[in-house]
Amino acid sequence: MSRPVKPRRISLALQGGGAHGAFTWGVLDRLLEDGMLEIAAVSGTSAGALNGAALKAGMVAGGTEAARKRLRRLWEQVGDIGDFRYLLPWFQPFLPFARMVQEATEALLPFSPASVAGQFYSPYAWGAQWRNPLLPVIEDFDFTHVCAADEPALFVGATNVRTGRVKVFAGQDITRDAILASACLPSVFQAVEIDGEAYWDGGFTGNPSLWPLYDQALPDDIVIVQVNPLRRDVVPQTPLEIENRVNEISFNASLLSELRAVAFVRRLIAEGRVGRDQMKDVRIHMIADDGLMNDLSASSKLQPSGALIERLFTAGRAAAERFLKDCGGKVGSAPTVDLQDLLG
Repeated sequence: MSRPVKPRRISLALQGGGAHGAFTWGVLDRLLEDGMLEIAAVSGTSAGALNGAALKAGMVAGGTEAARKRLRRLWEQVGDIGDFRYLLPWFQPFLPFARMVQEATEALLPFSPASVAGQFYSPYAWGAQWRNPLLPVIEDFDFTHVCAADEPALFVGATNVRTGRVKVFAGQDITRDAILASACLPSVFQAVEIDGEAYWDGGFTGNPSLWPLYDQALPDDIVIVQVNPLRRDVVPQTPLEIENRVNEISFNASLLSELRAVAFVRRLIAEGRVGRDQMKDVRIHMIADDGLMNDLSASSKLQPSGALIERLFTAGRAAAERFLKDCGGKVGSAPTVDLQDLLG
Protein backbone atom coordinates (compact mmCIF):
# COMPACT_ATOMS: atom_id res chain seq x y z
CA MET A 1 0.00 0.00 0.00
CA SER A 2 1.44 3.38 -1.02
CA ARG A 3 2.08 5.94 1.70
CA PRO A 4 0.27 9.31 1.32
CA VAL A 5 2.49 12.10 0.02
CA LYS A 6 3.01 14.84 2.57
CA PRO A 7 1.72 18.19 1.25
CA ARG A 8 4.38 20.74 0.26
CA ARG A 9 4.13 23.96 2.25
CA ILE A 10 3.85 27.24 0.38
CA SER A 11 3.04 30.90 0.90
CA LEU A 12 0.59 32.60 -1.44
CA ALA A 13 0.87 36.12 -2.86
CA LEU A 14 -2.50 37.26 -4.23
CA GLN A 15 -2.75 40.25 -6.57
CA GLY A 16 -5.63 42.68 -6.66
CA GLY A 17 -7.67 43.45 -9.75
CA GLY A 18 -11.28 44.16 -8.82
CA ALA A 19 -13.71 41.65 -10.31
CA HIS A 20 -10.78 39.91 -12.01
CA GLY A 21 -9.95 38.56 -8.56
CA ALA A 22 -12.49 35.84 -9.35
CA PHE A 23 -9.65 34.24 -11.32
CA THR A 24 -7.80 33.88 -8.00
CA TRP A 25 -10.89 32.29 -6.49
CA GLY A 26 -10.70 29.61 -9.19
CA VAL A 27 -7.00 29.05 -8.51
CA LEU A 28 -7.57 28.70 -4.77
CA ASP A 29 -10.54 26.38 -5.27
CA ARG A 30 -8.44 23.98 -7.35
CA LEU A 31 -5.43 24.10 -5.01
CA LEU A 32 -7.63 23.39 -2.01
CA GLU A 33 -9.39 20.56 -3.85
CA ASP A 34 -6.11 18.93 -4.85
CA GLY A 35 -4.38 19.02 -1.48
CA MET A 36 -0.85 18.75 -2.91
CA LEU A 37 0.09 22.14 -1.46
CA GLU A 38 -0.36 23.24 2.13
CA ILE A 39 -0.93 27.00 2.50
CA ALA A 40 1.10 28.39 5.39
CA ALA A 41 0.65 32.11 4.71
CA VAL A 42 -1.17 34.54 2.43
CA SER A 43 -0.24 38.10 1.47
CA GLY A 44 -3.10 39.78 -0.38
CA THR A 45 -3.97 43.17 -1.81
CA SER A 46 -7.40 44.50 -2.77
CA ALA A 47 -9.34 41.55 -4.27
CA GLY A 48 -6.40 39.43 -3.10
CA ALA A 49 -7.07 40.60 0.46
CA LEU A 50 -10.73 39.58 0.19
CA ASN A 51 -9.73 36.19 -1.19
CA GLY A 52 -7.14 35.79 1.55
CA ALA A 53 -9.61 36.68 4.30
CA ALA A 54 -12.22 34.26 2.94
CA LEU A 55 -9.62 31.50 2.65
CA LYS A 56 -8.36 32.08 6.19
CA ALA A 57 -11.85 32.30 7.71
CA GLY A 58 -12.90 29.08 6.03
CA MET A 59 -9.73 27.18 6.93
CA VAL A 60 -10.02 28.13 10.59
CA ALA A 61 -13.73 27.35 10.69
CA GLY A 62 -13.59 23.93 9.08
CA GLY A 63 -10.62 23.18 6.85
CA THR A 64 -10.31 23.05 3.09
CA GLU A 65 -13.95 22.31 2.21
CA ALA A 66 -15.15 25.12 4.47
CA ALA A 67 -12.63 27.43 2.79
CA ARG A 68 -13.94 26.52 -0.66
CA LYS A 69 -17.50 27.24 0.46
CA ARG A 70 -16.47 30.55 2.05
CA LEU A 71 -14.73 31.68 -1.13
CA ARG A 72 -17.80 30.81 -3.21
CA ARG A 73 -20.00 32.79 -0.84
CA LEU A 74 -17.65 35.77 -1.16
CA TRP A 75 -17.87 35.87 -4.95
CA GLU A 76 -21.62 35.27 -5.00
CA GLN A 77 -21.93 38.38 -2.82
CA VAL A 78 -19.54 40.39 -5.01
CA GLY A 79 -21.53 39.37 -8.08
CA ASP A 80 -24.69 40.71 -6.44
CA ILE A 81 -23.17 44.21 -6.27
CA GLY A 82 -23.51 44.65 -10.03
CA ASP A 83 -21.20 47.62 -10.52
CA PHE A 84 -18.89 49.25 -7.99
CA ARG A 85 -19.53 52.73 -9.40
CA TYR A 86 -23.32 52.94 -9.09
CA LEU A 87 -23.88 53.00 -5.39
CA LEU A 88 -27.33 54.41 -4.66
CA PRO A 89 -30.18 51.88 -4.39
CA TRP A 90 -32.44 53.76 -6.79
CA PHE A 91 -29.90 53.27 -9.60
CA GLN A 92 -29.69 49.48 -9.35
CA PRO A 93 -32.61 48.74 -11.75
CA PHE A 94 -30.85 50.75 -14.46
CA LEU A 95 -27.53 48.85 -14.24
CA PRO A 96 -28.04 46.47 -17.20
CA PHE A 97 -28.99 49.36 -19.49
CA ALA A 98 -26.11 51.54 -18.22
CA ARG A 99 -23.62 48.73 -18.82
CA MET A 100 -24.98 48.13 -22.33
CA VAL A 101 -24.63 51.83 -23.19
CA GLN A 102 -21.09 51.95 -21.82
CA GLU A 103 -19.98 48.87 -23.77
CA ALA A 104 -21.50 50.25 -26.97
CA THR A 105 -19.89 53.67 -26.62
CA GLU A 106 -16.48 52.22 -25.75
CA ALA A 107 -16.67 50.03 -28.85
CA LEU A 108 -17.59 52.93 -31.12
CA LEU A 109 -15.54 55.78 -29.65
CA PRO A 110 -11.72 56.05 -29.34
CA PHE A 111 -12.11 56.95 -25.66
CA SER A 112 -14.05 55.81 -22.64
CA PRO A 113 -16.90 58.11 -21.56
CA ALA A 114 -16.58 56.65 -18.08
CA SER A 115 -12.90 57.57 -18.03
CA VAL A 116 -13.66 61.12 -19.12
CA ALA A 117 -16.34 61.39 -16.47
CA GLY A 118 -13.77 60.19 -13.94
CA GLN A 119 -11.80 63.39 -14.53
CA PHE A 120 -14.69 65.37 -13.05
CA TYR A 121 -16.31 62.89 -10.66
CA SER A 122 -15.19 62.20 -7.11
CA PRO A 123 -16.70 59.60 -4.75
CA TYR A 124 -16.91 62.44 -2.25
CA ALA A 125 -19.53 64.08 -4.49
CA TRP A 126 -22.13 61.69 -3.03
CA GLY A 127 -21.70 63.34 0.38
CA ALA A 128 -23.47 61.62 3.27
CA GLN A 129 -25.29 59.31 0.85
CA TRP A 130 -22.08 57.52 -0.15
CA ARG A 131 -21.77 53.91 0.98
CA ASN A 132 -18.93 51.53 0.20
CA PRO A 133 -20.55 48.71 -1.83
CA LEU A 134 -18.07 46.20 -0.37
CA LEU A 135 -19.08 46.93 3.23
CA PRO A 136 -21.82 44.25 3.51
CA VAL A 137 -19.51 41.71 1.86
CA ILE A 138 -16.69 42.33 4.32
CA GLU A 139 -18.96 42.59 7.36
CA ASP A 140 -20.09 39.03 6.56
CA PHE A 141 -16.61 37.74 7.52
CA ASP A 142 -16.15 36.21 10.98
CA PHE A 143 -13.14 38.23 12.12
CA THR A 144 -12.48 35.89 15.05
CA HIS A 145 -11.48 33.45 12.30
CA VAL A 146 -9.82 36.00 9.99
CA CYS A 147 -7.58 37.24 12.83
CA ALA A 148 -6.96 33.85 14.47
CA ALA A 149 -3.40 32.77 15.24
CA ASP A 150 -3.97 29.55 13.26
CA GLU A 151 -2.43 29.04 9.83
CA PRO A 152 -2.49 30.34 7.26
CA ALA A 153 -0.94 33.58 8.46
CA LEU A 154 -2.64 36.51 6.72
CA PHE A 155 -1.17 39.84 5.59
CA VAL A 156 -3.23 42.63 4.03
CA GLY A 157 -1.63 45.55 2.19
CA ALA A 158 -2.89 49.14 1.81
CA THR A 159 -1.36 52.46 0.74
CA ASN A 160 -1.04 55.39 3.15
CA VAL A 161 -2.46 58.35 1.22
CA ARG A 162 -0.37 61.00 2.99
CA THR A 163 3.02 59.24 2.95
CA GLY A 164 2.63 57.06 -0.14
CA ARG A 165 4.04 54.11 1.82
CA VAL A 166 2.74 50.58 2.03
CA LYS A 167 1.04 49.49 5.24
CA VAL A 168 0.72 45.78 5.93
CA PHE A 169 -1.90 44.72 8.46
CA ALA A 170 -1.56 41.39 10.26
CA GLY A 171 -3.12 39.53 13.18
CA GLN A 172 -5.66 41.51 15.18
CA ASP A 173 -5.00 44.59 13.03
CA ILE A 174 -6.87 42.96 10.13
CA THR A 175 -10.19 44.65 10.74
CA ARG A 176 -13.13 45.38 8.49
CA ASP A 177 -11.59 48.77 7.70
CA ALA A 178 -8.17 47.26 6.90
CA ILE A 179 -9.70 45.13 4.15
CA LEU A 180 -11.82 48.04 2.92
CA ALA A 181 -8.63 50.13 2.77
CA SER A 182 -6.77 47.46 0.82
CA ALA A 183 -9.52 47.48 -1.83
CA CYS A 184 -10.03 51.26 -1.94
CA LEU A 185 -9.67 52.44 -5.54
CA PRO A 186 -9.49 56.24 -5.07
CA SER A 187 -11.48 57.05 -8.21
CA VAL A 188 -14.37 54.90 -7.00
CA PHE A 189 -14.25 54.73 -3.18
CA GLN A 190 -13.65 57.29 -0.47
CA ALA A 191 -10.38 56.87 1.47
CA VAL A 192 -10.63 54.66 4.55
CA GLU A 193 -9.54 56.21 7.85
CA ILE A 194 -7.70 53.96 10.34
CA ASP A 195 -6.17 55.42 13.51
CA GLY A 196 -6.10 58.90 12.01
CA GLU A 197 -4.47 57.85 8.72
CA ALA A 198 -6.15 57.68 5.31
CA TYR A 199 -5.61 54.64 3.09
CA TRP A 200 -6.11 53.76 -0.57
CA ASP A 201 -5.76 50.54 -2.54
CA GLY A 202 -2.66 48.55 -1.65
CA GLY A 203 -1.92 47.88 -5.31
CA PHE A 204 -0.11 51.21 -5.65
CA THR A 205 2.67 50.16 -3.26
CA GLY A 206 2.51 46.36 -3.04
CA ASN A 207 0.50 44.20 -5.40
CA PRO A 208 0.94 42.17 -3.33
CA SER A 209 3.73 42.76 -0.81
CA LEU A 210 6.09 39.79 -0.75
CA TRP A 211 8.32 40.86 2.12
CA PRO A 212 5.98 39.69 4.94
CA LEU A 213 6.47 36.18 3.50
CA TYR A 214 10.26 36.31 3.97
CA ASP A 215 9.98 35.34 7.65
CA GLN A 216 12.29 32.40 8.33
CA ALA A 217 9.42 30.47 9.92
CA LEU A 218 7.48 30.52 6.63
CA PRO A 219 8.13 28.28 3.59
CA ASP A 220 10.78 29.21 1.02
CA ASP A 221 8.27 28.70 -1.80
CA ILE A 222 6.03 31.64 -2.74
CA VAL A 223 3.28 31.11 -5.32
CA ILE A 224 2.13 34.37 -6.91
CA VAL A 225 -1.35 34.43 -8.39
CA GLN A 226 -0.99 37.04 -11.13
CA VAL A 227 -4.13 38.93 -12.20
CA ASN A 228 -2.71 41.98 -13.99
CA PRO A 229 -0.98 40.89 -17.23
CA LEU A 230 2.76 41.46 -17.23
CA ARG A 231 2.95 41.54 -21.02
CA ARG A 232 0.78 42.83 -23.85
CA ASP A 233 2.03 42.16 -27.36
CA VAL A 234 -0.11 44.86 -28.96
CA VAL A 235 1.09 48.44 -28.37
CA PRO A 236 -1.87 50.54 -27.19
CA GLN A 237 -2.90 53.39 -29.46
CA THR A 238 -6.27 54.77 -28.43
CA PRO A 239 -6.54 56.92 -25.27
CA LEU A 240 -8.51 54.16 -23.54
CA GLU A 241 -5.99 51.46 -24.42
CA ILE A 242 -3.13 53.69 -23.26
CA GLU A 243 -4.85 54.47 -19.96
CA ASN A 244 -5.57 50.80 -19.31
CA ARG A 245 -1.97 49.75 -19.97
CA VAL A 246 -0.57 52.56 -17.80
CA ASN A 247 -2.75 51.30 -14.95
CA GLU A 248 -1.56 47.72 -15.44
CA ILE A 249 2.10 48.78 -15.49
CA SER A 250 1.74 50.91 -12.36
CA PHE A 251 -0.01 48.12 -10.48
CA ASN A 252 2.73 45.64 -11.44
CA ALA A 253 5.67 47.95 -10.70
CA SER A 254 5.95 47.22 -6.98
CA LEU A 255 5.81 43.45 -7.53
CA LEU A 256 8.52 43.58 -10.20
CA SER A 257 10.68 45.65 -7.85
CA GLU A 258 10.36 43.01 -5.13
CA LEU A 259 11.12 40.24 -7.61
CA ARG A 260 14.34 42.05 -8.59
CA ALA A 261 15.31 42.04 -4.91
CA VAL A 262 14.58 38.31 -4.70
CA ALA A 263 16.75 37.66 -7.77
CA PHE A 264 19.56 39.75 -6.28
CA VAL A 265 19.50 37.89 -2.95
CA ARG A 266 19.39 34.49 -4.69
CA ARG A 267 22.48 35.48 -6.67
CA LEU A 268 24.32 36.56 -3.51
CA ILE A 269 23.49 33.24 -1.83
CA ALA A 270 24.48 31.22 -4.91
CA GLU A 271 27.82 33.02 -5.03
CA GLY A 272 28.43 32.35 -1.32
CA ARG A 273 28.54 36.05 -0.48
CA VAL A 274 25.57 35.74 1.89
CA GLY A 275 24.66 32.77 4.09
CA ARG A 276 21.27 31.12 4.02
CA ASP A 277 21.00 31.87 7.72
CA GLN A 278 21.30 35.58 6.95
CA MET A 279 18.79 35.97 4.12
CA LYS A 280 15.96 33.84 2.82
CA ASP A 281 16.52 31.92 -0.42
CA VAL A 282 13.04 32.38 -1.85
CA ARG A 283 11.74 30.14 -4.65
CA ILE A 284 9.20 31.94 -6.84
CA HIS A 285 6.31 30.29 -8.68
CA MET A 286 3.48 31.93 -10.61
CA ILE A 287 -0.05 31.06 -11.71
CA ALA A 288 -1.48 33.31 -14.43
CA ASP A 289 -3.46 33.48 -17.66
CA ASP A 290 -2.19 36.52 -19.56
CA GLY A 291 -4.13 35.47 -22.65
CA LEU A 292 -7.45 35.78 -20.85
CA MET A 293 -6.49 39.01 -19.10
CA ASN A 294 -5.44 40.52 -22.44
CA ASP A 295 -8.94 39.82 -23.75
CA LEU A 296 -10.71 41.54 -20.86
CA SER A 297 -11.21 45.30 -20.66
CA ALA A 298 -10.01 47.26 -17.64
CA SER A 299 -13.57 48.53 -17.07
CA SER A 300 -14.73 44.95 -16.41
CA LYS A 301 -12.75 45.05 -13.15
CA LEU A 302 -15.50 47.31 -11.80
CA GLN A 303 -18.38 45.24 -13.19
CA PRO A 304 -18.59 41.87 -11.39
CA SER A 305 -21.33 40.27 -13.47
CA GLY A 306 -22.19 36.63 -12.86
CA ALA A 307 -21.02 35.61 -16.32
CA LEU A 308 -17.65 37.33 -15.93
CA ILE A 309 -17.08 35.85 -12.47
CA GLU A 310 -17.89 32.34 -13.70
CA ARG A 311 -15.57 32.73 -16.71
CA LEU A 312 -12.72 33.89 -14.49
CA PHE A 313 -13.35 31.17 -11.90
CA THR A 314 -13.21 28.47 -14.59
CA ALA A 315 -10.03 29.96 -16.05
CA GLY A 316 -8.44 30.12 -12.60
CA ARG A 317 -9.13 26.45 -11.94
CA ALA A 318 -7.65 25.54 -15.32
CA ALA A 319 -4.53 27.63 -14.67
CA ALA A 320 -4.07 26.00 -11.27
CA GLU A 321 -4.48 22.57 -12.86
CA ARG A 322 -1.72 23.37 -15.37
CA PHE A 323 0.52 24.58 -12.56
CA LEU A 324 0.00 21.46 -10.47
CA LYS A 325 0.73 19.23 -13.45
CA ASP A 326 3.75 21.11 -14.83
CA CYS A 327 5.29 22.69 -11.73
CA GLY A 328 3.82 21.05 -8.64
CA GLY A 329 6.58 18.47 -8.39
CA LYS A 330 9.26 21.17 -8.21
CA VAL A 331 7.71 23.01 -5.28
CA GLY A 332 9.97 22.56 -2.29
CA SER A 333 13.12 22.04 -4.35
CA ALA A 334 13.38 24.55 -7.22
CA PRO A 335 11.75 27.77 -8.48
CA THR A 336 9.56 27.48 -11.56
CA VAL A 337 9.85 31.15 -12.59
CA ASP A 338 13.04 32.25 -14.32
CA LEU A 339 13.44 35.67 -12.73
CA GLN A 340 16.24 36.72 -15.06
CA ASP A 341 14.04 36.01 -18.07
CA LEU A 342 10.96 37.60 -16.47
CA LEU A 343 12.79 40.78 -15.48
CA GLY A 344 14.81 41.07 -18.66
